[in-house]
Amino acid sequence: MRTAYSVETVRSAEGVLMARLPEGALMQRAAAGLAAACAELLGRVYARRVVLLVGSGDNGGDALYAGARLARRGAGVSAVLLSPERVHGGGLAALRRAGGSVVAVAGAERVVRRADLVVDGIVGIGGRGGLRGEAVGLVSVVAESGAAVVAVDLPSGVDADSGEVRGAAVRADLTVTFGTHKPGLLVDPAREYAGSVRLVDIGLGPELPAVPELEALQHADVAALLPVPGAESDKYRRGVVGIAAGSSRYPGAAVLAVAGALRGGAGAVRYVGPAGDAVLARFPETLVSDQGPKRAGRVQAWVVGPGAGDDAASVAEVLESDVPVLLDADGLRLADRDAVRGRGAPTLMTPHAGEAAALLGVAREEVEGARLASVRELAARYGATVLLKGSTTLVADPDVGSPVRVNATGTPWLATAGSGDVLSGLTGSLLAAGLGARDAGSVGAYLHGLAGRFAADGAPVGAYEVAEAVPGAWRDVRRG
Repeated sequence: MRTAYSVETVRSAEGVLMARLPEGALMQRAAAGLAAACAELLGRVYARRVVLLVGSGDNGGDALYAGARLARRGAGVSAVLLSPERVHGGGLAALRRAGGSVVAVAGAERVVRRADLVVDGIVGIGGRGGLRGEAVGLVSVVAESGAAVVAVDLPSGVDADSGEVRGAAVRADLTVTFGTHKPGLLVDPAREYAGSVRLVDIGLGPELPAVPELEALQHADVAALLPVPGAESDKYRRGVVGIAAGSSRYPGAAVLAVAGALRGGAGAVRYVGPAGDAVLARFPETLVSDQGPKRAGRVQAWVVGPGAGDDAASVAEVLESDVPVLLDADGLRLADRDAVRGRGAPTLMTPHAGEAAALLGVAREEVEGARLASVRELAARYGATVLLKGSTTLVADPDVGSPVRVNATGTPWLATAGSGDVLSGLTGSLLAAGLGARDAGSVGAYLHGLAGRFAADGAPVGAYEVAEAVPGAWRDVRRG
C-alpha cells in the first residue's frame, strides 16, 4: 500500500530524524537519490546538459547537491538562481567545486533551450498557490524546450496537501519525492503534473504516524479484501445484492448495473424496476421483481439510482432498509439528506464531479480543482462514505480520522456512457458479499479501473465490455 502524509507531518518527522543525524545528512540522502534518478533518466550522464532551477528552499539545496554529483560524472551543469540572496550556500559551493556554473535568470532561456534535463527545485512542499514572477516565464520556456523535467519532491506550483493547482506550475516527466508520498502526488489535478513518481527512502518511515492522510491500495491489498467462497458457500451465503435501477427511458442502465453486480462476488442479484424484460434477456440468472424494493425478497445490500429517472419512491424505500446501500446517479439527486444521515446501516454515495457539485451547491470546476476537500466535505455533510469518481477516484469516510483512499487504475477510455452503472453494480455486489463501505468502494474502483484498461487496451471501449473484463481484472489481482 502506498501512503501519503501532510506537509506538517513530514516536517515533524524530518525534525525528529535530523536531531539524530549529523548536520546535512538528510539532504545528502535526498540528493543522492535525486542524482541517481536523473542519471537513470538521462541514460548517459557524460557530456549531457543539465539545468537546475533553484529556489530558496531546501529542495533548491537538494537540486544543487544532486547537480554536483552529476557534474562530477561529466555532465555540464548550470544553476539558475531565482533567489540568489537566499540560495543554499553549501549546495552552491558543492556545485561550483564540481565544475558547475551559475547562470543569471536573464540568460536562463538560452541554456534551458539547449538542456537535455531540467531539474525543478524552485518551490518546496510548503509552497502555496501557483508560481509567480520570473518563475512563470522560466517554466514556460522549459515546457517549450523539449527537455526532460525532473521535479524535486513535487512539481513547483502544486499544493502538496490538497492536490490543487491554482496557477502556473511545472509539468514534470518524473517527480522524485523523499521519505513518503505527499497527497498532491496522488490526487488530480496535481497528479497530472507529477509524471511518474519515484519514492526515495531517506529513513523517515519510523518517524511517521501509523495513520496517513491518504492511502492507495495495490494488488496485494485488494487481493486480501476480495471475497472468496468457501467449501460450504451457497448463493445466499455469498450475499444477494438488490438493484433498483433503470426506467422505460433508460433500460440499459439496469442491464449494465446488473452486469457489474454479477461479476462482483455476490451469489445472486435481485433486480427491481421497469426494465425486467431487458435484464432477463441478457442475464436470465437474475431474480426479477416489479413489486418494489420492500417486496423484492431478502438482500444483503442495495444499489439504487442508475437510470432511475424520477422514481423517488424506490429510493426512499431502499434508504429505509437496514442493509448497506449504494446511491448513484438519480439516486443521489432524489435522496433526502436527513434520510441518509439517519440510517443505521452504511451508505456509499458514488457521484462524479458534476453530481458532487450539485450536492455541495458549488460549481463543477470547484470540485474538479479541489477534489480532496470536496470528497471530505460531502462525506461529512451526509454522514456517508463517498466515492468521488474521476481520473483519480477518491473514497472518504465521514470519520475524519480515517485516511482517504485514492485509486488511479483507470483509463480515460472509461469516460463512456454506462461505465458508472457497471461500477455501481460491481461495488454493490462487494457490499453484499460483506465488505465495508470504504473497502467495497476502494476495491470496486480498483477492479473497475483495471477492467477498463484490459477492455480498452488503447482503443475505445463500451461499458458492457468493461463489465466483461472484470473477471480478468479479478484474476490478475489474485495472481499478484
